[in-house]
Amino acid sequence: MNNKGLRTFLSVGTGIAVIFFGSRPSADGSGGITNALLVLGVLAAVLVWFLTKPNAGKPVS
Repeated sequence: MNNKGLRTFLSVGTGIAVIFFGSRPSADGSGGITNALLVLGVLAAVLVWFLTKPNAGKPVS
């Protein structure tokens, strides 16, 4: 994957999805965005960013 824009889109989308689905209220009424959830969203976005990084040693076909 060589497109930096696509990598950015996937990373930001992953972070937002983690925060969105993690902040949904539960049956007992608790929920919301916590600091731990924000950290988890950022970590997920960084993980996607590095997993979609192009391999420098592999020629592009």
